[in-house]
Order: sequence, then C-alpha cells, then structure tokens
Amino acid sequence: METEVKLTKLAGCAGCGAKVGAGTLVHMLEGFRTHTDPKLIVGYDKSDDASVYAIDSETALVQTTDFFPPIVDDPFLYGQIAAANALSDIYAMGGTPKLALNIMCISETMDQKTVQEILRGGYEKVYEAGAIITGGHTIHGAEPLYGLAASGFVHPKKVLTNCNARPGDALILTKPLGVGIITIAAKADLADKALLDRIYRQMTTLNKTASDIMLRYHVHSCTDVTGFALMGHCFEMAQGSGCTIRIQTKCVPFHTEAWDFADMGFVPAGAYRNREYTKDGISFENDISRPMQDILYDPQTSGGLLISLPEEEASQCLRELQKQIPEASIIGSVEEYRESRIILE
Repeated sequence: METEVKLTKLAGCAGCGAKVGAGTLVHMLEGFRTHTDPKLIVGYDKSDDASVYAIDSETALVQTTDFFPPIVDDPFLYGQIAAANALSDIYAMGGTPKLALNIMCISETMDQKTVQEILRGGYEKVYEAGAIITGGHTIHGAEPLYGLAASGFVHPKKVLTNCNARPGDALILTKPLGVGIITIAAKADLADKALLDRIYRQMTTLNKTASDIMLRYHVHSCTDVTGFALMGHCFEMAQGSGCTIRIQTKCVPFHTEAWDFADMGFVPAGAYRNREYTKDGISFENDISRPMQDILYDPQTSGGLLISLPEEEASQCLRELQKQIPEASIIGSVEEYRESRIILE
C-alpha cells in the first residue's frame, strides 16, 4: 500500500543498519557489575542472541528484544520484517516463540492508518510463528521505531549458543547476503521491483523452517546474521568458541545485484562499523574484491541462521535445508585457533 509520508524518509538509518556497532557495545558495558543466578543459562556477558533462564529441568525461558527504524515504506511490510527479525533470536537459540510485546515509537507525521498497518504486520507474522502478541508499549518520538520483546521456550539441555563451535565443524548460512546494500540503493531508485520483492520476501521469511531442520542434527552453535553482518557474527562465534573460522567466499550466497551496487559505493554506514570492529581478527589468504568485502560486512535485516555442526552431518542437513531454502549453503569450516579469528579465502 502507499502512504502519504514515506516511512524511510522519516528515519536516519534503515532496519538493522541502525544497530550500535559491536565494538561500541563492548565499551559501553565495560565495568558493569554482573550478578549471577544458577538458573541463568545465557546472559548478556556472552554476546549471544537472547537470554535463557531455566524454569525447571524440562523448560527454559528464552527472552529477547529487537526494534529498528523503517527499512521499507509499506507499513504492513515494515511490521512483518521487524517482527520476523525479532523472533529470529529465539530460533537461533533452538527455541520456540510463544509470547511477544510490541515496542513502538510514533512520529508526529504518522497517521492512524499507518500505525495500524505496522501493528497488523507484526501481529500476522507473530501469529504465523505460532505465538501471540499480548500487549506492548508505545511512545511519541522524532523517528518511527517498531519491534518486539519476545519470549519462547527451549529445553535447558538443548540451548544453542553462539560460542560452542568446534574444530571440525562445517558452517551453513541459510539466507543470501546483500540486503543492506540493496536497501541503500533502493533509496536512490536503483533497485527494480523484482529485486525489491525478492529481498522483501527474504526479510519477512521466518527462520522457523531453518531452525526446525537444524534441530534434527547435532548442532554445536548457532546465531542469526543481522546488524553485525556475516563477519561480525562469525567473529563473535569464533571468539566465544576459542576457534578460528575459515570462510570460503566463493561459497557465500549473496544477491548478485548487491555486488554492482557496492561497486558503485552504495554501502551502509554500519558496514564500516563492522569492518572496524573485526579488523584485527581477520586475515586474507586470497585477494578478495572490495565489493565482496562490503557484502561480507553488510548489516543484514532479518538475516539467516549461521549454523555450526559436525562436518559429517553438514551435507545431509544442507540437502534437507535446500529442499525448502534453496539459497542455503555450506560457507566454511571451524578450525583450531591460529592467530586470526577469521580467515577469508
């Protein structure tokens, strides 16, 4: 649907490109006193996707929150994307979403119809996930914002984290990269309708199917690829796991149009923050083109899952994934630590 005021014109950043850089977050949290609880399985100290708290021997609560400025002008689509992105953290932890609360900031130029459509988009995507929205909190502000505080459940012994990858594992990525670059190009009217429809379908696609399939295997570690880009999330996984991750760039799925746009200079500011954050932990074994590097550092909104699992199970898992997610690909491997956290070849 069309809106009188283009939502993306009301925001300085789009989607997960607005995310504060990982390096900045590290400094913000320095010196905080961390309280412990024997039932807290995962807290913020582990740079993971969500917190996990054991309720009893069979059930743990997974909690997360995510919200961002508009990445599209269609309010219903914006609501869907923001909701899918927020729920993704629960899927990455191996959990099942159940409850959600709206988080919303309304700018003075937004009319009631626009607000309702954003909320409707969020409600429908949450319902598709098998969860329900039970309330929320709305304020007025300079820029529109929307997202969710979401809760789900997982067995305490089946929690997946981003810090348990093991040498010998293969890495699978379930969605192609380049969304941030393409949305920047779209602001300059350079992305055609077919391309935009493709990335909108990708961003509104829940990671439920990918999660359901991966849970049939002995997955060691998982995270979703969002604002810190593939490189930032690989860096956190490698650092947290005490390993080195080797990425075969020729195997990384991406939207081919993103390469051309990156070559033209349409690169989100978040990509430069991601590059700065990981610069001391990455080594290159081959000459990687600058546009390809930009794609690897490109902040993703509602991106795919990055799955670390035993190499002997990876091919079968990939075959299952590709039956429903054709773009899924094995993009690298996990090795014993060797000076760099990430090796690009």
